[in-house]
Amino acid sequence: MFSKNLKYYRLKNAMSKKELAEQVSVSPMAISNYENGKRKPDMDLLKRMAMILGVRVSDFLAIRDEKLVFYHGELRKNSTLSVAQQDYVRESVEEYFNRFMTIVEILGGEVLPKAPDTGVLRLSGDSEGDAQALRKHLNLAVDGPIDNLVEILENKGVLVYACEIDSDKFSGMNGFVNECPYIVINKKMSPERKRSTIVHELSHLMFKWPDDMENRKIEDLSTAISGAFLFPKTDAIRELGVRRTAVSKDMLLVAQEYGISMYLLVKRAQLSGIISASLAKGFYIDASQAGWRKNEPHRIENEVPTLFEQLVYRAVNEHEVSMQRGAELLRIPYDDIVSRCCFSKD
Repeated sequence: MFSKNLKYYRLKNAMSKKELAEQVSVSPMAISNYENGKRKPDMDLLKRMAMILGVRVSDFLAIRDEKLVFYHGELRKNSTLSVAQQDYVRESVEEYFNRFMTIVEILGGEVLPKAPDTGVLRLSGDSEGDAQALRKHLNLAVDGPIDNLVEILENKGVLVYACEIDSDKFSGMNGFVNECPYIVINKKMSPERKRSTIVHELSHLMFKWPDDMENRKIEDLSTAISGAFLFPKTDAIRELGVRRTAVSKDMLLVAQEYGISMYLLVKRAQLSGIISASLAKGFYIDASQAGWRKNEPHRIENEVPTLFEQLVYRAVNEHEVSMQRGAELLRIPYDDIVSRCCFSKD
């Protein structure tokens, strides 16, 4: 669908309709008409827009599945994210999952695991108990570290997409594509922050939130559940001890084991009564001065979604799609997909 593809690539390049119009010598209204599907450009204009946006003409003409139904949840911190950036996140999600669902349809819908029921967990008022309930809902142990959270969720039918956006004002969003739950995270965040954001969005998906609850309260509770999910109180006490008189470097090893930031570990230690509020405050001041508030050093490997890639390689190797089509779906060079696929010599 040309109109959707044009809007996606324009937003990806952080260009306004007016800026694109000026560069290709048309009116902003013309760009609006193209994106609304009211008009179509001629081939010369199509080529000029493709050159300006750094894409191929074929990218504009890529087919979109109009049967896909999207429900996008609210973006976190959307009060400070520009309207254009919010639009880009949503358009990016739809462009990605259009490619994703194309390969799912080719291989058959059964390749996606059935996702856990959403909106069914009831809040107890205790974040520790709610975090345990969320773990149980996902058939996970109620305590202990969780390795490769992204892989676990993909294997349970919750799709994860890492959106490439040049803004630290966006962290995450959740929603549904054809009733399949998805979670979107900012690709540029640290691995630890990605994990916290994923569980935050997972809480939005899995709990039944009261209609009259204020958004700020929902966000605070989701954050609290996320912390307790990744580093339960029982684990905090077992790993750190009942009482600590200082925030020391050995805690870094525990943060690494549980895949969380030191900021989160210290917060959990304070909430668990292991350290005092004054010790926690002292750490926050020192960490902020060291630049950790925005750029705390990451200590774990980056977790990336792999299900889409696996399905495409499977389809290529089973000759369900050509190598060229596989490369187009993954947005990678043809030679890359050739080098990563196994074929018989016959």
